[in-house]
Amino acid sequence: MNLASLWIYFVPPITGSIIGYFTNDIAIKMLFRPYRAYYLGQWRIPFTPGLIPSNQERLAKRIADTIMGSLLTPAELQKLARRLLQTERVQGAIHWLLLSALEQVRSDTEQKTAKILAGILHDLLGDSMPRLLRVLARREDFLEAQLNHIFDQVLLELQLSRVQAAQLADWILETALPPDAIRQILIDFLTDHNIQVIDEGFREKTSGTYWVIANLFGVRNALLRLRTYCLDEKEASNTRIAELVVALQIRQRLQEWLQNLSLQNLPVSTVRQLRQTMRETVRTYLQEQGADLLQGLAQSVNWEHIATLILNRLRNSTVVSSSLVGVSSELALVLERYLEKDLETIVTQVIPILNIDQVIVERVKATSPRNLELAIQGIVRSELQAIVNLGGILGFIVGCLQVVILLFR
Repeated sequence: MNLASLWIYFVPPITGSIIGYFTNDIAIKMLFRPYRAYYLGQWRIPFTPGLIPSNQERLAKRIADTIMGSLLTPAELQKLARRLLQTERVQGAIHWLLLSALEQVRSDTEQKTAKILAGILHDLLGDSMPRLLRVLARREDFLEAQLNHIFDQVLLELQLSRVQAAQLADWILETALPPDAIRQILIDFLTDHNIQVIDEGFREKTSGTYWVIANLFGVRNALLRLRTYCLDEKEASNTRIAELVVALQIRQRLQEWLQNLSLQNLPVSTVRQLRQTMRETVRTYLQEQGADLLQGLAQSVNWEHIATLILNRLRNSTVVSSSLVGVSSELALVLERYLEKDLETIVTQVIPILNIDQVIVERVKATSPRNLELAIQGIVRSELQAIVNLGGILGFIVGCLQVVILLFR
């Protein structure tokens, strides 16, 4: 055997290795390339585009079916939701939202929150409350306990102090019943009919010495003269009346009477009747005019100013800040109890809404073949290279087998 014939034994293994290596490499590249179809005239060249680009839509559907059928099943989504919605995580999320809302209120320079709160308060008192009041006022026991409490704790124990009684007495004698008003009352009272009735009463119902005086002199002439004096001598009459008020100590007596005036001095039956009357009066008023009263009050109140005051108080309140942890904890527990009962139903309803399979299909379809190749190679680069290397090894083994066959021949 000369050196020239040795190529028969070396060429087959080397050739087989090269063919196996590059054939596998070309086959793997043909999965992704070319990225688009090539044509000779109107005839499309076979294997263009590559296997995956030409079947990308079907591949996307298969990937979505596989994920939704094996990975993201309703049971797995429920487990995922339970892990995501653990009480600690939910409490932290709610606490963060409350803090964000509070910070938003504090940094609201355009008073948007105040306007929203003002609209809510106006609607509550001006629209919702009147309708609610119309319904509640029809009940027989409407505000019964509250009005009884006000009557027993406020009105029943109400009593004027010495200063208040003096001020009220001064108002009565100086404004409500000044001397001129008392004079006019006397004139209106001393009509001819009233004078006749008084005179006849004195004549009929007196006895003894008073009977003689009443029948000889009577009171008719005296009352007529008093009425004439009050009519003709206005200034003098007012002066005499004022002097009588001072001489008879009307002011002091009226002050003492007002100071001693109290509902507790009345009989129990009278007090009960007053309480019932007050309750019925208030209920009747609310039935007839309560809604209009609330609506008028709502129109007259500056709700934006009130809302601004409330928000300013909330901004600077330490109680609000310290209570956020407790509020978020309670809300998290409420949500947990709700999810324990209805999580399966919620997940079942959410899956069609999210339409996850269609999202997967659209994302795979929207991915360019180049990016899809890079993504797959990034996941299985070493495995793909192992296939290429395996092709070279198998080609080398086949070449060696050919050399052995040649040796035996």
